[in-house]
Amino acid sequence: MRRPELVLPAGDLEKLKTACLFGADAVYLGGKEYSLRAYAGNLSMPQIEEGLEFAHARQKKVYTAVNVLARNHDLVQLPGYLQQLAAVGVDGLIISDPGVMKIASRYAPQLPVTISTQASVSNYETARFYSELGAKRIVLARELSLEEIIEIKSKAEVEIEIFVHGAMCVSYSGRCLLSYYMAGRSGNRGECAHPCRYSYTLMEEKRAGEYFPIHEDEKGTYILNSRDLCLIEYIPQLIEAGIDAFKVEGRMKSPLYVASAASTYRSAIDQYAADGCEFTEEEINTWVNELSSTATRPFTNGFLEGESPLLQDINKNTQHMRVDFCGIVKDYDSKRKMLEIEQRANFGPGEDMEIMLPGQGVKKLEIYSMYDKEGQEIDRARHPRQRVLIPSSEPVPESSILRRAGA
Repeated sequence: MRRPELVLPAGDLEKLKTACLFGADAVYLGGKEYSLRAYAGNLSMPQIEEGLEFAHARQKKVYTAVNVLARNHDLVQLPGYLQQLAAVGVDGLIISDPGVMKIASRYAPQLPVTISTQASVSNYETARFYSELGAKRIVLARELSLEEIIEIKSKAEVEIEIFVHGAMCVSYSGRCLLSYYMAGRSGNRGECAHPCRYSYTLMEEKRAGEYFPIHEDEKGTYILNSRDLCLIEYIPQLIEAGIDAFKVEGRMKSPLYVASAASTYRSAIDQYAADGCEFTEEEINTWVNELSSTATRPFTNGFLEGESPLLQDINKNTQHMRVDFCGIVKDYDSKRKMLEIEQRANFGPGEDMEIMLPGQGVKKLEIYSMYDKEGQEIDRARHPRQRVLIPSSEPVPESSILRRAGA
């Protein structure tokens, strides 16, 4: 059975490496310009080259997002940027603007084009239209049911990619003016301030007695706050539908999130591709629990089964059993039997710690003592990106993730 490509976000070089090591077939990233995640960190051209070398050495692909809805001034430097991307050997471009697509066909014709979800492709004729323009793949709008996705796949001769996991925008395929109106930051320029996550109260001046059915407390209500997408249980149906690529949202999320999503969806895809059996309830619960440990909001299946009242998180429910991202393994000293970890959150001996290993799942890690780089014993890793040493009788691969178990 053909496995769909698993595409993970790479908001920076560290996340790119994490995604590749924990199970992604490909990553998508943005450069310092022309990307719809202006605050993701993003990669300079030398970093893109380094990321390409790392990914290609492991037979992984790297797609570059050039999906800004361009203004006139954006077009001046765009040809040179596209030529640079072609020269360093990225595996494809992700584009939403037809004008940018036209320029790409002129200055980087060798690079395959994926049409971004920002283009809001929601029917097979539009998919055919972009295919005729030269697109190799289309990321469909998130607002489609499984039935609609299957029909598009069957009627349009083009690769189909869908989002299977991550945050969703309150507006149609991310086309939203709310952030620009309220904060002067355009979501269509990669600068979204996420005002749909703010707390609101609802007041209607002239229609007395007509109430919007919402739940609220003394703090207000989150009427625009969408839940996070999670389609792990639908992997069999989506594979059978012939979907070519599964995409995970999250260029601004942590390496922990990237590692968890990559390893979990990798397991589900490989299991179904190997035996073709429907997932058991126990398997689904195990995967959902792992994904929930890094989620910020409750999950929804989006529009896959049609309209649902479970699309919004109007109460801003707290996710339980969330784990804390505490550090990344940078080295293992086999002579001293010491892990070197770069700290990302305050932690110390005696806590309930776990370590995620690429391709090997999650294991408990007992920490009885820890030391600074000079070999002095310390009681906490307190400082941002502090390097600490932890005794470990077993080797641990570089880029493994240290996390504190949720409660």
